[in-house]
Amino acid sequence: MKRIGEIATPDTFSFKHTLGSHGWYDLAPLEKVADDRFRCVLRRGSKGEPVLIDVSSEDNAIVVRAGSGPVDRKGVLRDVAHMVRLDEDLDNFYQLIDDDTPMNWAKLKGGGRMLRSSTVWEDLVKSLCTTNCSWSLTRIMVRNLVELLGDPTAEGPKAFPTAESMAERSEAFYRDEIRCGYRAPYFKELAEAVAAGDIAPESWIDSPLPTAELKASIKKVKGVGDYAAENLLKLLGRYDGLALDSWLRAGFAAKHNGGRKCTDSKIERHYRRFGRWKGLAIWCDMTSDWFSEQ
Repeated sequence: MKRIGEIATPDTFSFKHTLGSHGWYDLAPLEKVADDRFRCVLRRGSKGEPVLIDVSSEDNAIVVRAGSGPVDRKGVLRDVAHMVRLDEDLDNFYQLIDDDTPMNWAKLKGGGRMLRSSTVWEDLVKSLCTTNCSWSLTRIMVRNLVELLGDPTAEGPKAFPTAESMAERSEAFYRDEIRCGYRAPYFKELAEAVAAGDIAPESWIDSPLPTAELKASIKKVKGVGDYAAENLLKLLGRYDGLALDSWLRAGFAAKHNGGRKCTDSKIERHYRRFGRWKGLAIWCDMTSDWFSEQ
């Protein structure tokens, strides 16, 4: 693969902790190669065709390489910087957790950035694939979407499907081939709306709307409830919501409530002092042992 450029990283950035920040590293078309390296497929050929990209950490910089064929170099570098959140200023969050033992590991180790996809569209579909199911089923659904609907690179790996390609398929296809269960009509309807321009997920990244209004807009997508909307909002850089699911609730109960189940309002009160950062605070709190376990 040819080296196409590098991106300088700040002292507060850890490639390893960003790549391993949550399960997105385990979902196609991204492939975690090592703690300091991943591969993905971006639609950054000269005519928008898929290109295999290799991303690694070397000497306080991110080095980016690309597979065969012409490449939109600037576009690739922008996408990679977006995926690892290099445009995100966490200084205020780090100040809030400075004396908080369960969370200050993020400041000490350069964590706190949550890996995301190159497009909001991909993050939206993947968020839908995480609702009301096991992680193994999430991986199967995403893998099927990529393998059955994604366009291949010259080397073989495929890109995440476009809204247009998803809109062409029937509800039965999603139910029988993608194995997405109740999501089948939601995928069909969402893809058609995005392809037609009626829903514009990429506009959410820079939306001027207050978080509550943006969340309400995202929840208009069928199948997106509070959890999926707040999870997506975290990937948009808005941490006002906790994005509570069964895993977070169980983790909080074990860590802060003697193993006893508690109400969501109690969890909310626990993190209220972090204000607009509380969604990131609970995530750093609940994942504080991930890297020590590795």
